[in-house]
Amino acid sequence: MIQRKTVTPQQALVRLEEQCARAEHSTGELRLKMRRWGITPSDADKIIDSLVSRHFVDDSRFAAAYVRDKVEYGGWGRRKIALGLYQKGVARDIISAALDEIDSDRYIERLREIIDRKRRATAEADTYEGRTRIYRHAASRGFEPDLIAKVLREIKKPD
Repeated sequence: MIQRKTVTPQQALVRLEEQCARAEHSTGELRLKMRRWGITPSDADKIIDSLVSRHFVDDSRFAAAYVRDKVEYGGWGRRKIALGLYQKGVARDIISAALDEIDSDRYIERLREIIDRKRRATAEADTYEGRTRIYRHAASRGFEPDLIAKVLREIKKPD
C-alpha cells in the first residue's frame, strides 16, 4: 500500500500559489485538490480566502477564460460549457454571466463550421438519417437544439 505524505496548510498554500500563477483555476478545483492532500475544510477555507484576497484565484476570471477557450478552440456549445463550469465548482450566477459574454455572431458561425464539417464527412447528408446524424453531432457538442435546427434549415434552403 502506498502511503501518501501529508501536506501542511502552509505547503498547500505555496503549492496552490504556484499553480494559480501558471494557469487559471476555480475555487472548486482547489478545494478538491486540498481534500486529496488531507487539508481540513476550515484550513481550506482560510487558504482559499487568502488566494482570493491576493488575486491568485477568481472564479469570474476563470469562467471567462474557460468559456472563451471552449467556444473558440473546443467548438463547444453553451450547454456543454455550462456543465463543465458547474463540474469545476463555479457558482451558477458566475456561469450565467460568463455565458452572456459569448459573441452570438461568432457562436453561430462556429456552429455552422461544425455542421458543415460533419456534413462533408457524412455520406448521405441530405437524407433524414444523415441530417439526424449531423443534428446529434452538434447536440453532443453542447449547442442548443433550436439553434441547431435553425442552422440546418438555413443550409438546406437552396440559394
